[in-house]
Amino acid sequence: MKLAAVAHKKLLLIGLTALALTSISAVTMMSMALFTDDATVDNNSFTTGTIDISTMPATALFNVSAMMPGDSVYGQLNVANAGTAQLRYAMTSSSTDDSQHLADAVTLEIRVKAAGTCAADFTGSVVMVSTALSGAAFGDPGTGSDTGDRVLNPSAGENLCFKASLAGSTPDSFQGATTTTTFTFSAEQTANN
Repeated sequence: MKLAAVAHKKLLLIGLTALALTSISAVTMMSMALFTDDATVDNNSFTTGTIDISTMPATALFNVSAMMPGDSVYGQLNVANAGTAQLRYAMTSSSTDDSQHLADAVTLEIRVKAAGTCAADFTGSVVMVSTALSGAAFGDPGTGSDTGDRVLNPSAGENLCFKASLAGSTPDSFQGATTTTTFTFSAEQTANN
């Protein structure tokens, strides 16, 4: 009888194992028999913006000859954002002098001009106080927002009035002196910066 009980337990165990395997196979087969579908979202397009600063005129804002002590000359420059994103800009300058260093004697002041011409009416918000031409600058061309930086929206521009002056007290040693100055306008994005 003990043998029959052991055999019966073995058969029962084999039967339960077979039933379990059959159930797992049935579940696996049922999980493989599903309807499915996919949806696609195509034509995703990405385009970067542009930072594009321009000036008008692009060269020779000043061409002054025979400047005398006490003279002031004016130049009007349009700075424009031709890009697709807002920008901030700064201006620096560099001068090439002869041995007399005229860039240290000429002073420069810059204002924003809403309308009209600079020579007829030098008014408007001060962008740069009167300073020696040799160190003329406003804002900071380094990355990030800095004091003096100017901001322009896309397709916008502003007129800057430049006033260059030679003081009435300029000494005789500056007679016949020459300097050539380059103004550099550096722009960067304002978004995420």
